[in-house]
Amino acid sequence: MPQPSNPMQPATAATPSTPSKQPGAARIAIRGDLLDFTAAPAWAEPESTAVRWRPDHWLLIEDGRIAGVQALPPGPEWQRIDHRGRLVLPGFIDAHVHCPQIDMIASYGAELLDWLQTYTFPAELRHADPDFAAAGAKRFTDALLAHGTTAAVVMPTVHKASTDALFAAAQARGMRLVAGKVLMDRHAPAGLTDDVEQAERDCRELIERWHGRDRLSYAVTVRFAPTSSPAQLAMAGTLCKEDPTLYAHTHVAENRDEVRWVAELYPEARSYLDVYARAGLLHRRSVLAHGIWLDAEDHAALADSGAVLAHSPSSNLFLGSGLFDWTALAARGAAVAMASDVGAGTSLSMQRTLADAYKVQALRGQRLTAWSALYAATRGAARALALEDEIGSFDPGCTADVCVWDWARGSVPERRDELARSLHERVFAWLVLSDERNLVSARVAGVERFRRNDPP
Repeated sequence: MPQPSNPMQPATAATPSTPSKQPGAARIAIRGDLLDFTAAPAWAEPESTAVRWRPDHWLLIEDGRIAGVQALPPGPEWQRIDHRGRLVLPGFIDAHVHCPQIDMIASYGAELLDWLQTYTFPAELRHADPDFAAAGAKRFTDALLAHGTTAAVVMPTVHKASTDALFAAAQARGMRLVAGKVLMDRHAPAGLTDDVEQAERDCRELIERWHGRDRLSYAVTVRFAPTSSPAQLAMAGTLCKEDPTLYAHTHVAENRDEVRWVAELYPEARSYLDVYARAGLLHRRSVLAHGIWLDAEDHAALADSGAVLAHSPSSNLFLGSGLFDWTALAARGAAVAMASDVGAGTSLSMQRTLADAYKVQALRGQRLTAWSALYAATRGAARALALEDEIGSFDPGCTADVCVWDWARGSVPERRDELARSLHERVFAWLVLSDERNLVSARVAGVERFRRNDPP
């Protein structure tokens, strides 16, 4: 396969947070190798009819939405941007990531429960300061865009100011974001706990302020079952019942010691997942991170509810939490979306996360194709989050969250790309060998929010 050419002139510097719309950007045509999905690829099949591959085509964007795709150049009324020889994908969707934890990413030597006490809670305490939270939210959202992630389900902290700051930062960048104040009323340090009544007031005020505003949605966010009392879980479930458009966001069955602790705290529940089901937190808009130590009944309950498991392979490997049984969930028809987690995850790069997902499945004796991996970070994630009509593909009418990538950077990836014999082989090599340094441009609703600053 020939090495892709790079005819584009060196990019000029552009900061990810620049909010102004570019002149003449109402009708944009981007030329490149377009790749997205029309449906879910079958497991372990490198040849898939669900893959929509349109090399050297023009992606038409009008008023921030996908207007169509064509092989021939569009007319002079379109602003043409030539990225021929480059890969063009929908923006990645991170189904579970912690905003404050980029401050403690790559910390040494702990499993989950010790990790929280030693690294996570101290990092989150600092977000009680509104100015610190605002600076952190801007840094975090800019970092997402610089890694090719244009939409995310995010945990801020227990502090109301942290949630306000995160929504404000995402709104300024036009991003699709799902988030909510973290709920914790026990088993956490002073300064990171709330109480049921105040937490409910905070949630209702935040829902009123942000839910459904621009591209923002609120998630009722229980940290995990051990840090919420039964009364707080019940309150969270009531909020979801009152408004079915709200998301729920939490963690489940990540670590064996955690699972044993939940069984001690909630002996009436059949399983960890059942704790949430009993509280009314297992429904179509529930996002549950990890889900490693679940059984067949749990898998069936997930499928029946329509909830999504946010698979966090980098985090699971880094903390030694366990190996995610993706095939068992797929057999049940349960939804799986990809997540960086961060800071237990080691990068916001979705390619690195997907490469780790491949390794996890290899250790289970399975083979994750590039198609199943990419689907879970694009259209599959959008579908799981009930956002398939808005993001995750190049379907006409979808919001134009679009990223342009170099197929290869550096002598080894370039040689590997040159020798690829099939589309799947090429894309798989890109997935394993690339990272955020391959990102050329990221657009949110058609507006460029990140451009790589190449040397002249």
